[in-house]
Amino acid sequence: MRGSVAVLVALLAVGGCKAGDQGGDQDSDRGGGKGGGASSAPAASGSALTAVSSLTVKGRAPKTGYERSEFGSSWVDTDDNGCGTRDDILKRDLKDVRFRDGHCLVASGTLTDDPYTGRDVRFVRGHSKVDIDHVVALSDAWQKGAQKWDRDKRLAFANDPLNLIAVDASANRRKGDGDAATWLPPNKAYRCDYVAHQVAVKKAYGLWVTEAEKGAMKRVLGGCPTAKLPARSGGR
Repeated sequence: MRGSVAVLVALLAVGGCKAGDQGGDQDSDRGGGKGGGASSAPAASGSALTAVSSLTVKGRAPKTGYERSEFGSSWVDTDDNGCGTRDDILKRDLKDVRFRDGHCLVASGTLTDDPYTGRDVRFVRGHSKVDIDHVVALSDAWQKGAQKWDRDKRLAFANDPLNLIAVDASANRRKGDGDAATWLPPNKAYRCDYVAHQVAVKKAYGLWVTEAEKGAMKRVLGGCPTAKLPARSGGR
């Protein structure tokens, strides 16, 4: 199955801004923040703001049938590098990383300038205050198109680095499965990047948005109309 997942991930690539223990992948504080007001400048061609208009608008479907297991086992090795996705993201996002053994199991590190809070957060395996968050929550995706996907596509989505970021655990728990209309990071400086990533993920996977969600995306990105649509990269 890995081969089909790898092919799917490659096909779903979009064109960058910057972007835990086993249970730390849970999928709310409203506000405009940076980019929260209307923009007087036009959206740039190829920008995240322009891409919002391409997203399909529909109502939220029922959450009936949603289980985390519908997106496969947590943190599988979809890129065949010998490491689970969770450790790949920890290595990508943490500083001063130390390993338990080899190059996979991250034992400790520091999340500097946490995207959601702006604070530094220490990661220690087994006692972590760091979660790996799905920027577009799995249950939100389920209610906006993913329930009709096959299992391989859901597995690819759940492990796609474009949709994953190391963040402060407490902020992530407050987010829950909120979309842009119901939750934005308390760190206002990160809101443009955050929403741009949501747009990129939803566009890449063909997920729809609600009318309120689309309006919230436009309000935030209206403050940064030249922000590019994020692409997969090795860093945040």
